[in-house]
Amino acid sequence: MTSHHQIVGSSPIRKEGRDKVMGRARYVDDISLPGMWFGATVRSTIPRGRITSIAFDPAIPWHEYTIVSAADIPGENCIVHLTKDHPCLAVTHVNHAEEPILLLAHPNRAVLPAAVAAVHITYEELPAIYTIEDSEKKEQIIWGEGESANTFKTYLMQKDQKPIPDEIWQTADYIVVGEYRTGAQEQLYIENNGVIAEYDPEAGVTVRGSMQCPYYLVHALELVFNLPAERCRVIQTETGGAFGGKEDFPSVIGSHAALLAMKSGHPVKLCYDRAEDMAATTKRHPSRTRHRTAVSKDGKLLAGEIDFAIDGGAYATLSPVVLSRGTIHAPGPYHWPHLTVRAKAVATNIPPHGAFRGFGAPQSIFALERHMDKIAKVVGLTPEELRRRNFLGTGDHTATGQLLKDPVDMQHLLTRALEESNYHAKREQFDRENPTSIIKRGIGFATFFHGAGFTGSGERRLNSLVEIELTPEGQPRLLVSSTEFGQGTNTILCQIAAQTLRLPYDQILIAQPDTGHVPNSGPTVASRTAMVVGKLVERAAQSLCGTLVHGGYLAPDYTPEDFRTAALLFLAQHGSLKSEARYQSPGDIFWDDENYSGEAYPAYAWAVYVAEVAVDTTTYSASVTNFYALQEVGKVLHPILAAGQIEGGVAQGIGYALYEKCLWQNGHLANNQMTNYIMPTSADVPPIHVTFEEIPSPHGAFGAKGIGELPMDGPAPAILNAIEHATGIAFTEIPLLPEDIFERITRTPEAGSESLDPAVAGPIFSEATA
Repeated sequence: MTSHHQIVGSSPIRKEGRDKVMGRARYVDDISLPGMWFGATVRSTIPRGRITSIAFDPAIPWHEYTIVSAADIPGENCIVHLTKDHPCLAVTHVNHAEEPILLLAHPNRAVLPAAVAAVHITYEELPAIYTIEDSEKKEQIIWGEGESANTFKTYLMQKDQKPIPDEIWQTADYIVVGEYRTGAQEQLYIENNGVIAEYDPEAGVTVRGSMQCPYYLVHALELVFNLPAERCRVIQTETGGAFGGKEDFPSVIGSHAALLAMKSGHPVKLCYDRAEDMAATTKRHPSRTRHRTAVSKDGKLLAGEIDFAIDGGAYATLSPVVLSRGTIHAPGPYHWPHLTVRAKAVATNIPPHGAFRGFGAPQSIFALERHMDKIAKVVGLTPEELRRRNFLGTGDHTATGQLLKDPVDMQHLLTRALEESNYHAKREQFDRENPTSIIKRGIGFATFFHGAGFTGSGERRLNSLVEIELTPEGQPRLLVSSTEFGQGTNTILCQIAAQTLRLPYDQILIAQPDTGHVPNSGPTVASRTAMVVGKLVERAAQSLCGTLVHGGYLAPDYTPEDFRTAALLFLAQHGSLKSEARYQSPGDIFWDDENYSGEAYPAYAWAVYVAEVAVDTTTYSASVTNFYALQEVGKVLHPILAAGQIEGGVAQGIGYALYEKCLWQNGHLANNQMTNYIMPTSADVPPIHVTFEEIPSPHGAFGAKGIGELPMDGPAPAILNAIEHATGIAFTEIPLLPEDIFERITRTPEAGSESLDPAVAGPIFSEATA
């Protein structure tokens, strides 16, 4: 049994670990209900067009099937996310390939693929658009009208709500311009999306499945079935990975399965195979970021214009909030005297993009950290020195005007990271060895931050609630809708409760997320669970303990045995005991939605990542050979899980930078298999050296801040900065594949910005005019 004195900050075994190791954990496809049928989805085969006919091949015994169309939807034909633009099932038009049109159910799972293929749909095809640039042209309007045509959302973020004075641009020693792009990325959770739905005319809808946010699905079902929330029950089953891919998409597959259950009169299981999951579900938004930066000759940032655009795909889904986080993180951990960020999410005829770990920040941080190395080269400073001259520190204000009250020491983080990675010595070594080696080696780094919790006033709107109840056996049980999907939610929340209640970790229970029994503690997203929900667990545990102590059931200095005796006595006299804690926004945290300014997040995690790379000039392949990840994340609740989060995020970042490319052909994902969508394996992941600094935050349980998304932000820019050091070529787009390196190395060198010598470029340097 774990000593209760060392629970927070120690590494007890995971709450669900034994069941997973022993094979007792039951994922959705392990579950079977009496009389259960199976579901399948008939999807569009074109990216954009009008449906002209639907025919059913007579070779199929259709009377054995349940067929659902939009006409069967009792409520609104809409999957609600932030706006009501996303049809549950297409009716007259399709706006992307793989768009759901019909649903089928049958008792025999094996016959469904042939039935799907036997539904013949004809279309009047319309011109489709696939890129940000095509969407901006507005020659084809595929979403919205007027000012909002093809545009889901825009933001304008200005330092102090003021435009940049013209004289800044006129008098700056250098003006540095750059454009950077990132591609789509597949979440590649181990378990595909899957649900089982039941329908009862009296009780309503019940959906269980693999997901992150049960109450999001409740909200979707309310609309599709026109039912009150209390008749829409959602239960999370054991979930094999998510990374944001099961944040919003379960609202789609859950609604579909429930419609089939309603019409068939049977429970219906709907699970995608890998190919369907990759082709039809959401991915990370592709992006384009343009920087224009005014810099003094001593390397001080004077002003910056950042134009940040993301491709949202065919429907808005969560694009506005992904765009928001990417916008706020675009200026990075630097002081900008003047700054303007213009951001937009545009529509294309690609399947909708959605949530993915990092939520827009990896895109804008990639651009900024590549641009900082470019500025350093233009000004004639090292990348390290340029950053040191512009870092934010304690008492400074971020680009949104937020005062950094909690200690921030990026100078120390950078010093420590460069020392631990032996950065300076390796840089000299590689510079010395590269001219005579076919393997070019390089080392680079990125410095960045990531906000914890919902952006802006999001946590106020969520109004999250956590409860703790006593079981009949006198054990505390946590009631939260926060979900476990491999990242450690169950474990850290139980650690917090155990530490607060001064009980052994083993004596704390956590309920399965079931909206019929647990309150809405908010979605499991946005690096909020450890900090925001953890703080609520801490407060609820304090309340529970206070009830027993102040009621005279428990002495202040109690043992676990005393607690159990007191709990049983209280239950015998009162029947039950449940405590709760609801989110209360800190008084000094306020976000101005109208002016897009203020306290964007209660706390930030800060980090410096260093990458070593090798570029083989015979195969043109790049690989990461060593990686150092140093971060300040507040109190580390569970060191092993925390290190695992960082290692996993770095591995995912390596894939984002060097391997994972979505190939779109006429709006279809052409490489929707794990044989041709290449992700890093253990053989491609280098030693990852994870270290932490701990400066407790007053906003999180025991000082914890968010950690889940942070490690996704830094690897890609650090890797490409290292590749520039190795090759002398300033690549600006990811994923960077061997064919991209081949194309650039074999091209005439004077075509790239990396060949520009600032001494020749003159006092005013602009790539556009050089």
